[in-house]
Amino acid sequence: MSQTKKILMMMKRADNWRYRDNHMNRLLLMIFLLLPALSMSVVAGEDADADAMEKLFRLAAGAGETATVLEYLQSKKVDVNTANLFGKTALMMAVENGHFATIVALLNRGSDVNARTKDGGTALTFAAENGHSGVTAMLLEKGAHLHDRNNAGLDSLMLAAQYDLAQIVDQLLFKGADVKASDKAGRTALMIAAEKGHAEAAAMIVKAGADLESRDREGATSLIIAAASDKQDVVEMLLEIGANIDAQDNDGITALMEAVYNGSSSMTGLLLANGANVGIKCREGNSALDIAHKKNAAKLIELLER
Repeated sequence: MSQTKKILMMMKRADNWRYRDNHMNRLLLMIFLLLPALSMSVVAGEDADADAMEKLFRLAAGAGETATVLEYLQSKKVDVNTANLFGKTALMMAVENGHFATIVALLNRGSDVNARTKDGGTALTFAAENGHSGVTAMLLEKGAHLHDRNNAGLDSLMLAAQYDLAQIVDQLLFKGADVKASDKAGRTALMIAAEKGHAEAAAMIVKAGADLESRDREGATSLIIAAASDKQDVVEMLLEIGANIDAQDNDGITALMEAVYNGSSSMTGLLLANGANVGIKCREGNSALDIAHKKNAAKLIELLER
C-alpha cells in the first residue's frame, strides 16, 4: 500500500470532523508529521488523485500548515474552495482552529469568505463560536456576512452569546449585529445568554438595544428563561434594568413559578425581594404557593407565605 493511501485511511474520520475535538486534533498532528515527506510526491501526482489531494489540502489548512497549503495551491491541482462531505472548506477548518496566517493565505488566494456548510455554518460562525476575536475581525473586514444564520437559525452573535465570548459579542455589536434576531425556537441572543447565565454578554446585548420583553415560541421572556435555568446573576441584572418580574409565558408560568418548580430557595427569595406577585396563577390554576405545597417544599412555602 502506498504512503498516500495509508494517510488517506488515517484521515478518513478526520475529513468528517465537524467540530472541535481533542482526539481529532491529535490525529491531525499525527498526519502532518508525515506530510512534509509526502507533499511533493502528492503534488507530483504520485499515487494520488484530485480527491486525495483536496483532502490533504483541507487537513493542512485545519492544522495551520500554511507552507503546505500554499504548495497545493501553487500546484493548481486543488480548488481553494474545495469542501468535504459536510461542506466544510479549508478556510473554515483554518478558522475553526484560529490559524491566522493560513486564513490570510487562503483569503488572499480567493477563498470564499461566505461559503456555507450543509448545516449553514460559515467561516464567521465558526470564528464566533470558537472565540477567535482576531479572526472574527478580519473576516468581517473581508466581507463576511454578519447576519448569516445556520440551519438552526443561529447567527454569529447568538453563538458568541451561547459560549460567553464577551469580546466577540462586543465586536459583533459594534459592527451592527441584530440584537432582535431570533433562532428557530424564537430565542434571541439575550435569551440564549440568559439561559446560559452569561451576565456580561447579556448586559452588552441589552445595552445595544435588546428588547427585555421579547418572547420565544413558548412565550418566555429572558427573565423567565434565566429564572428557569437558575441563573441568579442574569436575573439580578435584568431586574435592575426593569424587566417585568411578573411576565407569564404561554402557559401562564412566571419566573417565580419556575424558581419554585426548581426548588430553588435562593432564586425564590431573590424574586420575592424584588416584588414578585405570589398570587398569580398559571393556566392550570396554580399559583407559586400551590406549586410549593404540591412539592411539599416547606422552606419555599415559608418564603412564599411571609
